[in-house]
Amino acid sequence: MRIGELASRAGVSVRSVRYYEEQHLVASTRSPSGQRHYTQADVERVEFIQRLYAAGLSSSTILALLPCVDAPSEENSDAALVRMEQERDRLSEHIADLVRTREALDGLMATAREYREWLGTVDRAS
Repeated sequence: MRIGELASRAGVSVRSVRYYEEQHLVASTRSPSGQRHYTQADVERVEFIQRLYAAGLSSSTILALLPCVDAPSEENSDAALVRMEQERDRLSEHIADLVRTREALDGLMATAREYREWLGTVDRAS
């Protein structure tokens, strides 16, 4: 299949497929005229890559994990586990940062509500 069909089947843009190829996450074969050709396995790979992106992984992290998928071995699995633990730690810290940001926003919202209530009592007293 050509790039447009792969993109359509996988639910991504043609630009995304080209990016994945640039990042060495997906490989195509080329016709004599230079057109990219893909297989059903490439559709599944792009869908898998999309799930990894949705989990918050970067393209470099995904690239580091793919040997475990492409050539499963004890060594590749161990390396993938180490990398996934690092990513989990990074995501946990990011979540903690987001929680702190949300708590700060909650505080600002409470202050704004108190101020609006105070303004309402000042207006009524005048």
